[in-house]
Amino acid sequence: MPIEDNLIVKLSFKFSVNTIKFIDSQHWGNKLSICNQLLKSATSIGANIREAQNSESKNDFIHKFKIAAKESEETEYWLLLLNEVGMNRKPLLIELTSIRKVISKIISSTKKLIDKPN
Repeated sequence: MPIEDNLIVKLSFKFSVNTIKFIDSQHWGNKLSICNQLLKSATSIGANIREAQNSESKNDFIHKFKIAAKESEETEYWLLLLNEVGMNRKPLLIELTSIRKVISKIISSTKKLIDKPN
């Protein structure tokens, strides 16, 4: 499935690319461990969403999206921390907020499908 055909796959991929570009544009100095943590958690969001596209069941699909939601929480933490020390990351935080809303909606909608009596 092409990325353009799926909103959340597209948004999370773009977010990963933007995070990588941000990381490449900075001089990290003593914040290198934060850089590594941010890179791992930010790119993991999209990787789990992409993996969910080939899930074996609705429950597996939800599980993968819940992992993506957890990774988005961690990513927000690192971005807020960077914001606090003067590395303004508000554009990435805005992007992440949109992704988190879509993830939440997908999880709740899929749960309703599972819980719906036949």
